[in-house]
Amino acid sequence: MGKRILITGITGFLGKRVAAHFREGYELLMPAHEELDITNQSWVEQYFHQHRPDVVIHCAAVSDIGVCEQNPESSRLINVTGSENIARAAKTIGAKCILCSSDQVYTGGCQRTPHEEEEVLSPVNGYGRQKAEAEQNCLRLNPDCILLRLTWMYDPVDRGDRPRGDFVRILTEGIQKKQKLVFSDQDYRGITSAMEVARNMERLFDLPGGIYNFGSPNEKSVYETAKEVLERLDQDTTLVTVKEDVPAIPRNLVMSQEKLNGYGISFASTVEGVCQALELSLAFSDNID
Repeated sequence: MGKRILITGITGFLGKRVAAHFREGYELLMPAHEELDITNQSWVEQYFHQHRPDVVIHCAAVSDIGVCEQNPESSRLINVTGSENIARAAKTIGAKCILCSSDQVYTGGCQRTPHEEEEVLSPVNGYGRQKAEAEQNCLRLNPDCILLRLTWMYDPVDRGDRPRGDFVRILTEGIQKKQKLVFSDQDYRGITSAMEVARNMERLFDLPGGIYNFGSPNEKSVYETAKEVLERLDQDTTLVTVKEDVPAIPRNLVMSQEKLNGYGISFASTVEGVCQALELSLAFSDNID
């Protein structure tokens, strides 16, 4: 049996997929909320000392931007305080600590080039501000922590959930039902396979602590991405239309991969990854029909 890995947030979109990847060859600790309340510092420390994981992958979060705006205190308790408790407890037992952050920390940037990890942040939404605060505090408490700035994610495989906002599932449904697919041409960001995120996490165990942009590269708008994917797969590109009433100033969440690539870790491009996933999703749907 390999390392003992603690995964938080296993009922969430990413946590469920991280657990699926590490199920073979590792001893997994996957506590439900009743077993581990991450907002309770003494509870977290007691759990860590009792179970002594070698690696901690902290996926638990309130990731809904609207919820964070409406409930800033309760969401901050999970996104910031909970992360601090995990980072602190991991340090006390010498466990490698991997914490999931977000590309939303870059929402306030006005630059047009890919964002780099060391730039000054000025996020404009509550979720981004909470993630940026958690990054800073966790690194102060535990400099060996690895903070992953993750992109929008998808998974064409049904793992007992029907996540809202999965890019590949949106495309699949639009193609099958011949419905209009409306995306912004002012929103630039990477879109990544959640399972590729999980696979690449396995290569982080020996990396030095710090912040890493962690996802598929992409410098196209979401509209341009969808258009190119459908064109490559010989699907009806007229289904893809431009979203109206969007801000005149583009939102740039594109992340530089240079730091991560320097450690030999890379992701498929957004278009390549989405094409592969959409082919699988459409084929699976055709078989069911």
